[in-house]
Amino acid sequence: MYSDKVMDHFKNPRNVGEIENASGVGTVGNAKCGDIMRIFLDIDENQVIRDCKFKTFGCGAAVATSSMATELVIGKTIYEALEVTNKAVMDALDGLPPVKVHCSLLAEEAIHAALWDYAEKNGIKIEGLEKPKNDIHEGEEEESEEY
Repeated sequence: MYSDKVMDHFKNPRNVGEIENASGVGTVGNAKCGDIMRIFLDIDENQVIRDCKFKTFGCGAAVATSSMATELVIGKTIYEALEVTNKAVMDALDGLPPVKVHCSLLAEEAIHAALWDYAEKNGIKIEGLEKPKNDIHEGEEEESEEY
């Protein structure tokens, strides 16, 4: 059901913890399943992510996607990190079962939320970054009522 990479990142998660005085912190949840993911970024003066840590409360897939997401953004510029999508996280983990795809969405949104926090703290605008959702299902009810 889960790839070897998913199992490895679940059993041996990378970059677990917090960064004191983080440049940006993003927290996002999924009210439907109860997963909560928090990403901490340490960004240098050249807007390169020096370090990234995470704390996740959730299932094994949520831990694995958090772990992989941190690996994908360390060493990247804020604009390169913005391009880390849920698909990139899933591909790096050799896929996720369809019922666990939402975990990769959490990872993408948590990165965006941390970048948003960084931009707000520094009074800058990151082109292409939209205000993140607190819950990955935010807005779904409104959308479904329109049809």
